[in-house]
Amino acid sequence: MNKVVIRCKCGHRIIRRDVLQMRFYLSLFGPSFVSVHYRCGRCKRIGKQLVEEQRWAGFNVERSAEEAVAQADDRSRFESMGKITPEELVDFHFALEEKDDAPIRN
Repeated sequence: MNKVVIRCKCGHRIIRRDVLQMRFYLSLFGPSFVSVHYRCGRCKRIGKQLVEEQRWAGFNVERSAEEAVAQADDRSRFESMGKITPEELVDFHFALEEKDDAPIRN
């Protein structure tokens, strides 16, 4: 199976981080499609490409080991903080109100 290469109209190759949304269109009769919505990294255009599901191998979903370790560290840090209490929510709300009242600096 050949890997599908998606390119913008400007010719730039679309990579995983450029993808905004992927949708699957299933069909009872005929081929099903994958719709890939993207924003080009070079020209910043938003585009869409339909690819047959049979040809679609998807983007490389394996993440690097460093990303996995960083996510595990973040998860353990957040779990050690515990759940957000209602008092913390109220304090945060008041802090936002105080920030809105502050003068705007140029």
